[in-house]
Amino acid sequence: MGALRRSTEPVNTDTTVVTARRLVTPDGVRPGCVHIADGRITAVTDTDTAPPDATRLDAGDAYVLPGLIDSHVHFRTPGLTHKEDWEHGSRAAVMGGFTTVVDMPNTVPPTLSPEAILAKSAEISGRSLVDHRFHIGLDPDRPEILADLDPALATSAKIFMAGHHTAPTVVRDPDQLARAFASAAAGGVQLVLHAEDNALFDLLDAWRGEPGSYLDYEQRRPRSAGIVAVAKVIELARRYGTRAHILHLSSAEEADLVCAAQATGLPVTFEVTGHHLSFTDSDTRRLGARTRLSPSIRGQADQDRLWEAVRAGQPTTLGSDHAPHTIAEKTRGVTMSPPGLPGVQELAHTVWTGMRRRWPEEHPDVAAARLAHYLGAAPADLFRLPGKGRIVPGADADLTFLAPDDTWMLSAADVRAKCGWSAYEGWTFTGRFTRTLRAGRTVWDASTGAFGAYDGRLLSSTTAPASTRKVPAHV
Repeated sequence: MGALRRSTEPVNTDTTVVTARRLVTPDGVRPGCVHIADGRITAVTDTDTAPPDATRLDAGDAYVLPGLIDSHVHFRTPGLTHKEDWEHGSRAAVMGGFTTVVDMPNTVPPTLSPEAILAKSAEISGRSLVDHRFHIGLDPDRPEILADLDPALATSAKIFMAGHHTAPTVVRDPDQLARAFASAAAGGVQLVLHAEDNALFDLLDAWRGEPGSYLDYEQRRPRSAGIVAVAKVIELARRYGTRAHILHLSSAEEADLVCAAQATGLPVTFEVTGHHLSFTDSDTRRLGARTRLSPSIRGQADQDRLWEAVRAGQPTTLGSDHAPHTIAEKTRGVTMSPPGLPGVQELAHTVWTGMRRRWPEEHPDVAAARLAHYLGAAPADLFRLPGKGRIVPGADADLTFLAPDDTWMLSAADVRAKCGWSAYEGWTFTGRFTRTLRAGRTVWDASTGAFGAYDGRLLSSTTAPASTRKVPAHV
């Protein structure tokens, strides 16, 4: 299959010390120094004990978090690079505090085999500011691939249970879905699922006909399809013991179902996206195609339930579902407008702003620890990303600085996604990422507007995943 560059290679021989008054560690937020050599964290100490010639970075009053992990991006390579590519997508990522992403398989051609993963990796080599992993896509006709999947190439597989414009394969046959769950269990593969029931959508489309407005579209993609699909996932996880992660969960009922399943010990988890925390169906009247999404944006009660889940430690991950399309594509008509929006640059800013405004009585340290958990330790554990997501000795020296009280407005000129637009244009955010380091080197510096080296690595793992349900007490 060809050589795979391991994530354990030394990548930087410089010695650096980062000094912080708000260092976000697994044990809490505290003052400290992060000592870095050969791209790794060598020590986390109370004082600077490095040699005089070491490079020094003072984070000041900024929080220093582990480099964030977005486990749900579509960087569109190969085949769809007219609307996004790894140069632009990874710029957006590091500006948003991310140093690692896990990319989705719905490209052209789709990433449905180990060979396709290696081909995609070769194509983006030298073009990425971030380290990366790929979700392999499920080939409904060959689910047995998952039973023998090499974890050095992928530890997770994406299943589309419902179709949309960019879904390469949709599992409509219940027997195929069951075989996929059985094969994933046999291979120890983490399933990630777009969990909506395609048959229910077909039924509604046949009855109601084509939508005439974006509001009509949302009515044809109701919450009931997600509820039905999540119930199916829970039953299959019960039958086979498969680890299943529900992506972009959008409704209160789905959240309740997954939490109830977890309470019985089933290995079912879920993700919440920034856009489901940010927009409601009332925004569709104003933004139209920009918030046409799959799953659809729901109501205020659903958004409130998802925020409640975030505060209670119920999701395992937060994700951007960064899925850019050009403005021309998004505005070509209700039936042909593809779902999706750019989000990796905005995600952590959105969540930080939301936490500060929804819970003003909460100490900012609590919000910082929560952000480090959902966008650091938890996805690192779930997707077996060794060395990522925590500021501890031996970890990769991936760090990001968050100025917690900076207030700023997002404009189209700020957008680094290749599509050039954001549904958040005109939003005023609290908090800004001012510097991002990967492997001990700066890949984004807000003071200069400069990016670093495009030498992000394909990450591999053969380690067993840690429990993802143990949420730290400060979350």
